[in-house]
Amino acid sequence: MRKPKLRAKVIVLDLDGTIMDSKEAYFEALTTAFRIMGKGKIDSRTVMEIPKRLEQGLPIDDIIEGIDAQSFLKTYLEAYYRATATKTKPLPNIPNTLSRLSKKAKLAVITMRHVPGREVLEELERFGLAKYFQQVITALDPCRPKPSPEALIECTRRLGVETHECIIVGDSVVDIRAGKNAGAQTVAVLSGIFSREELETEKPDLILESVSELPDFLE
Repeated sequence: MRKPKLRAKVIVLDLDGTIMDSKEAYFEALTTAFRIMGKGKIDSRTVMEIPKRLEQGLPIDDIIEGIDAQSFLKTYLEAYYRATATKTKPLPNIPNTLSRLSKKAKLAVITMRHVPGREVLEELERFGLAKYFQQVITALDPCRPKPSPEALIECTRRLGVETHECIIVGDSVVDIRAGKNAGAQTVAVLSGIFSREELETEKPDLILESVSELPDFLE
């Protein structure tokens, strides 16, 4: 069967679960937050369910029963951002993949982390990846978070292209929704916290095991 081919002037990548393996940071954050809040043991489902719900703006009260949600989230997110300094690492084959992608299009990152863009660049620089990206947009930029298309629209504006000339790549349903809301091409990857079934409901243009497969699908 012939592979579909996509064409783009800009490829916008999500950070956690798409470029970076953040699962250890999620575990560290939840372990820390539960310890501080006096909550009991955690399990692997809870570790992934918390960030999945936060991505979608869904309530977590049933998971943290008996704990004030606002206090928990403050503690959890502070622990998560500390953990990203030591617990995140590039997903397999990312340096080679970014090198190949950068020869076909401009690259950018959009992340929902509430940190300055320079901190994301510093994290990428530790692994020699920052050089591939021409823009980084975070939740601190004046754009509504995904699934709003605002961050993607702002990113393409800075890079001087139209949104339909862009591919957005992410592991989350909100990445795909943001891309579709902006009129961009969408690629879902299975390297993060969402399942194939969850991503299929959003009808992305492609679903790949990881972003390392993407160069083979580009013209």
